[in-house]
Amino acid sequence: MKRLFAIGDIHGCLDPLKELIEKHIQLTKVDRLILLGDYIDRGSQSKQVVDYIIELQKNNYDIIPLMGNHEALLLDSINNEYLQNKWLNNGGNKTLMSFKVESAKDIPLQYINFFNSLPYFYHFKNFIFVHAGFNDSHKTPFHDKYSMLWKSQKAYSNHLLSNKIIIHGHRPISIERCKKQIENNNQVINIDTGCVYSHNINHGKLTSIELIPNTRLYFV
Repeated sequence: MKRLFAIGDIHGCLDPLKELIEKHIQLTKVDRLILLGDYIDRGSQSKQVVDYIIELQKNNYDIIPLMGNHEALLLDSINNEYLQNKWLNNGGNKTLMSFKVESAKDIPLQYINFFNSLPYFYHFKNFIFVHAGFNDSHKTPFHDKYSMLWKSQKAYSNHLLSNKIIIHGHRPISIERCKKQIENNNQVINIDTGCVYSHNINHGKLTSIELIPNTRLYFV
């Protein structure tokens, strides 16, 4: 592996994703890229984003996509009407439109299998990648799936986490705040800069962080 990258929440924003990977990172097959979840919902091209990720994997790029809370919401909604309404209210309607179906049950099985296959975290050297964060008080925080999808904090004292650098997304922050985390050598680094919220002057960017061999941020 030559270089290590992560990309934050994508939410159906295909064009920024392709530009980030192909023009800015210029990903090669000897690099590794961790995707931090939330590929779907809110943006208009959820299906196309998933197709692009799958295509990269099929073409032997070293892509590791993680589970996000929006993928989990979709899966939970398949056989539960209440949870389907919760998912739709969180942007799931945009995903259905991109798949041209009326409910999560109608999404082709190959995509459901893809979502079901997503791991909740990824550990490599001194880095742990996760969608949101961990339950710091849990004896085995890697078993608390809910926290990995929904909860985040600025530092961890758990002996399994305290000496690691945690890279996550889930909660949109400004680009300036994202940069400050690097400048301050934070233990926990959030790289969700709200790509789908292009109307917000503080957000509207898709962010990638390079971790090996150098630490560097890319914004599109």
